[in-house]
Amino acid sequence: MAQAPDLKRLRRHVTIYTVVQVFFVALLLFMAFNFQATFSAKGMSHVFLNSIIATIIFQLAIFYPLKKAAAREVEHEIASLVPGLSPEQHKALRRKRLFSDFIKASIFVFFFTFILRAPPATFVLSTTFFTFVVTSLTYFQCFNFAAKRYLRGKS
Repeated sequence: MAQAPDLKRLRRHVTIYTVVQVFFVALLLFMAFNFQATFSAKGMSHVFLNSIIATIIFQLAIFYPLKKAAAREVEHEIASLVPGLSPEQHKALRRKRLFSDFIKASIFVFFFTFILRAPPATFVLSTTFFTFVVTSLTYFQCFNFAAKRYLRGKS
């Protein structure tokens, strides 16, 4: 008979990701006000609106893959919480988590490098920054949604 997983670690992830989401929303609002003020001072307020529209279009394009990746990560997390797994099963789950962590780190490094290399106060910089923050928010929200759905089914 299979034992039920200990969900304490999953609940902790949900709490941490909720705090991170609050931070990203604050950062998004702060930088949006800064970019808008900068573009307005230069007489280019249309650039701010265009970067918001480009960010929304990009998010619509990548929402489904983000949702699938977050749901897959929740499944891996739940599978690793089940007591009594064999060493081979632990190794396979660890490999999957390491691969997803590598992908997330690669995306972070890409955005970080792109933001650092972009010319200051331009369409490219604002769009890249907004896309990074909104992509991160979307991933954390999808993870929390999938985890909470699982937790609700188990309570």
